[in-house]
Amino acid sequence: MSGIHTIDIGVQSFEKIRARKSFYVDKTGFIKEWWENGADVTLITRPRRFGKTLNLSMVECFYSNRYAGRTDLFENLSLWQEEQYRLLQGAYPVIFLSFAKVKAVRYEEMQYCVSSIIFDVYQQKRFLLEGNLLSEKEKEYFQGIEPNMEKETAVNSINMLANFMSRYYDKNVIILLDEYDTPMQEAWLSGYWNDAATFFRSFFNATFKTNPYMERGLITGITRISKESIFSDLNNLEVVTTTSEKYACYFGFTEKEVFETLDIMGLAEEKQGVRKWYDGFTFGSIKDIYNPWSITSFIANGAKYRSYWADTSSNTLVSRLIQGGSVEIKQNFEILLSGSHVMIPIDEQIVYDQLDENENAVWSLLLAAGYLKVISIEDAHIMDSLDDVRYELTLTNHEVRRMFAKMIRGWFSGRVQSSYNDFIKALLIDDVDSMNEFMNKISLQSFSSFDTAGNESIENEPERFYHGFVLGLMAELEDRFVIKSNRESGFGRYDVMLKPIHREDNAYIIEFKVYKPKKEKDLERTVENALVQIEEKQYETELTADGIAPEKIIKYGFAFEGKRCLIGKRKDR
Repeated sequence: MSGIHTIDIGVQSFEKIRARKSFYVDKTGFIKEWWENGADVTLITRPRRFGKTLNLSMVECFYSNRYAGRTDLFENLSLWQEEQYRLLQGAYPVIFLSFAKVKAVRYEEMQYCVSSIIFDVYQQKRFLLEGNLLSEKEKEYFQGIEPNMEKETAVNSINMLANFMSRYYDKNVIILLDEYDTPMQEAWLSGYWNDAATFFRSFFNATFKTNPYMERGLITGITRISKESIFSDLNNLEVVTTTSEKYACYFGFTEKEVFETLDIMGLAEEKQGVRKWYDGFTFGSIKDIYNPWSITSFIANGAKYRSYWADTSSNTLVSRLIQGGSVEIKQNFEILLSGSHVMIPIDEQIVYDQLDENENAVWSLLLAAGYLKVISIEDAHIMDSLDDVRYELTLTNHEVRRMFAKMIRGWFSGRVQSSYNDFIKALLIDDVDSMNEFMNKISLQSFSSFDTAGNESIENEPERFYHGFVLGLMAELEDRFVIKSNRESGFGRYDVMLKPIHREDNAYIIEFKVYKPKKEKDLERTVENALVQIEEKQYETELTADGIAPEKIIKYGFAFEGKRCLIGKRKDR
């Protein structure tokens, strides 16, 4: 680790950080490991704000002939101790692209944005037009690179630029591409996935596959988009995901690096708090990885604990997938929010056009994005070879948990948020009349928020809504209760249990039931059946075994028919 001076939040230029002598954790070992690995093209996926852009900038500063002689950028760093690598500094032409800002709502706008980025790269290389290196036809092609160029021109543009540069320098080119998947996520959200996939499949093929002028290629992103979608022709591509062993310690800070930094900054007493809030990321077999954005923000903001990393994104895609997800997705999220683990089949390749129909793809996305971490992986030898590997997953850390709590509260916005808070208050003071009034209001105003998939039968809608509501309960009451959902107790599985953290609070058991007209004459009977089930299945067993007196256990039956809801209560005396 270099000496600590100024902490520059959000600066992703290696040159700037080193020139300013700003805080920097030495990751130059990545350059050596990547170079010696020898893969033609490497795709590395990591969550956002984990140093992907800074590491690519570091690679550019090391290899690019634009930085030849800039030994000051690497002196006192680990790589500079390697004599053979000093000879490689500034030895190659480099093309560096970033798609981080390509966030378009229409395909035509996306192609224009990508073409504009390519145009800017060409403008930086206008010296290639001087002299007789390029033929008149090639100069005409060069001049034709502009933001509104034809698709075919854009697709082949980086291949052609690599051709020009390799001839100029008499050496093949290193191509770096950052945030390759940002435009693809936007394409899925905005409904033009197929057009975008067709464009990028051709672009990646021309840039990284059929390119004899490329020495090495390095691509970074958050997700591993399925090879069939956009990388179908790249059989020279090595993919390194968060579960891979390669480069595991080069993106993010290890706990050793974090604690050394806290010692130097005079914040040694904050180690346990920092561990609670920000520890938890796992790459390969290396645990206790920290998000750099959270750590640097924590230090720069006077050691104040905040959700720094989680608040740097709108999380629109994640929110949409959970809100519109099935009851099973919501049940699993209830388990995760309660601090427990879930076992999910995972295929790390993200198939965006299957997110609405393949629930496992949702969990794959959440894992890649850093919201989940792997506890264990099921032994592949005991599985059918056609199955996806099953991963034991949990929420990454306290910061991520708070992010989801905030997201869920946001689902109940405006007047509904006020009603929701009133409902929680009514529940805690056993005001059943107010609970009924508020619950029906919430149901009427919020119903569609929890069923965005658009292909579920009407019978499923109430269940989807109430599972979304349970997530809201967990978000609102996590400081006072251990909230569990769909767990075994007594002779069955209760729907929701609120176990008090403080003994002066009551405990609650909630059972949901759908009105069935063939079996029940009205909602009142459905409520009674829910309460009878709580008694017959002895759901209070877990609570009484924990020393909670029966008179402190309140039992609620929720009956619903479409958007109508009726709540009844029973309390032991």
